[in-house]
Amino acid sequence: MPKEELEKIIEHLRNELAKLRAGRASIDMVENIEVEVYDSKMPLNQLATLSSPEPRLILIDPWDKNIIKNIESALRSAMNDVSPVVDSESIRLSFPAPTEDKRKELVKEVGKTVEEAKIKMRRVREDALQDLKSQEDRGEISEDELFRKRDEVQGTIDEYSGKIEEIGQKKETEVMSI
Repeated sequence: MPKEELEKIIEHLRNELAKLRAGRASIDMVENIEVEVYDSKMPLNQLATLSSPEPRLILIDPWDKNIIKNIESALRSAMNDVSPVVDSESIRLSFPAPTEDKRKELVKEVGKTVEEAKIKMRRVREDALQDLKSQEDRGEISEDELFRKRDEVQGTIDEYSGKIEEIGQKKETEVMSI
């Protein structure tokens, strides 16, 4: 059972959920936004210091002040509901508190993202079970060993399924709290 694949699914889920804005501003929401600079695209976290001095504010302090306009443009195109405020040294993103309807919409998005992770996990399980069956067909493992390994695979899947549920519940609670 490739636990590395399951860990990648968990990590991807955490990254996707971090991008969803709950009641607080999170640097995770902006750090990977691609900015067109120096004849290439670079993630924002490689161009500036990112901080969140207040719960609903992200402060972006570019190391090269000449690229502020590039960063502003990338932020405007990537974030529809927030307008960057630019001064000569930095960019501020102020996030309004989400409405009740917006929070319910975000909970649905969390559920969808969690379900996608579960689907990926089921594919990993099916691949592992197929691999075990083909090993048995080739005579590499006995029927008893096949059943034992299938139980191991299911146990691992159950463990990771629990982790996915826990991550999803935590994010839903975060989204619904004001």
